Amino acid sequence: MAACSPSEEELLQAGIEKMDQQSWDEAITYFDRALEANPSNATALNAKGVALFQQEKFQESIPVFTAAISADSSFYKPWFNRANASFELGKYKESLADYNMANGLDPSQTDIYYNRGLALLGMEQYEDALLDFDAALQVNPNQALVYFNKAKAQIGNNDPAGALESLTNTVNLDKRNGAAFYLLGVTRMSATGEKSEGCADLKIALNLGYTEAKTWIDEFCQ
Repeated sequence: MAACSPSEEELLQAGIEKMDQQSWDEAITYFDRALEANPSNATALNAKGVALFQQEKFQESIPVFTAAISADSSFYKPWFNRANASFELGKYKESLADYNMANGLDPSQTDIYYNRGLALLGMEQYEDALLDFDAALQVNPNQALVYFNKAKAQIGNNDPAGALESLTNTVNLDKRNGAAFYLLGVTRMSATGEKSEGCADLKIALNLGYTEAKTWIDEFCQ
C-alpha cells in the first residue's frame, strides 16, 4: 500500500497545479500532506504561505513563511513573501527588513525593488523610495504603476516638476488610471498654475470614475 502513496514531490506538484487553478484550499491540502512527510520542505512551506496570502490571510501566512525561512534561510522567496504580507498589514518596518534580506540573497529580482519602494513610500522615506523605483524602471521602463508611485515619492520630496514628468509617463502608459489623471491635474494646478490643462486632467479622472476629482472641478473648473 505504501508504494501506491504519492511521493513528497508528487504532492508538491499537485499543490502547485491547484495553485495554477487558483484552488487555494485544495493546494494547501496537498502542501500539508507533503509537509507531513517532510516538515522542513521549504518549497512546500513557502507555497502554502502564498496560498494563504492569495486568500488575503496575511496574518496567517506570516508564521508559515517564517517556517520556510527557518527551513532554508538562503531561499529569497519566503523573505520576499513575508515582506509582502507584512506590507499588506501596514507593518512597513518589518517588511523593509525582509525586503532587504531578499534583495541581499538575490539582487536580480526586480520585483523586490518596486515593493521595497512602496514600503519606503509608506514610511515617508522618499529619497530611498525613489532609488528603488528608478532601479525597477531601469529594468523595464514601461511600468505605469512604478511611475505613478515614483510621482508620489517626488511630491513627498518636494519635486513637483519631476512628479509631473512621472505622472505624464503614467497616463501615457495607462490611459485608464483615473487616480493618476487626478494627481496630474491637482499637481498642474497647485504647483505650476496650469489651470486649463489641470482641469482637463481632472475631467478625465472623473470620467474614469475617480470621484474625488469632482470637488476640484466644482471649485476651480467652472
